[in-house]
Amino acid sequence: MAPGRKIVSRQNASSAVAYPATLYAPPALRDLSSSEERRRLSPAALRAFFNIMEKWSVRDEDARQLLGGVSNGKYYQLKQNPQHTLDQDRLQRISYLIGIFKALNILYSTKLADQWIQLANTNPLFTGRTPLAYMLHGGTPAMEIIRRLLDARRGG
Repeated sequence: MAPGRKIVSRQNASSAVAYPATLYAPPALRDLSSSEERRRLSPAALRAFFNIMEKWSVRDEDARQLLGGVSNGKYYQLKQNPQHTLDQDRLQRISYLIGIFKALNILYSTKLADQWIQLANTNPLFTGRTPLAYMLHGGTPAMEIIRRLLDARRGG
């Protein structure tokens, strides 16, 4: 064993598992059930969402659906004044989209990163559809899958 490393043992119902100690500490989770936390995060999330929709050239109708089916009036209110507090579901959706956007910009040139969401994809996951169509059809679970796919491709 390397000097300075110790083995940590976890008891399981049937056996003990030993693994190296780590200095990694996961970041604290955001408490999206807290209205104060949602109020704090929402304006920046909305600004990011609308900037991403513009870069990806997503139609307003599709952007409303990516937010979980927001009405026309509410969508334009949010767009004009992002000082609204979003619910937990909408913040989660925007979080996935920000992660997808970030991963695309790590993997590809800016031009391809901005077009990727609108391009038909040969990955069996998409069955020839665009990633945007996949997300519109599959909702939040589809966003999570795309996020994991891209994170895996970038090695993260």
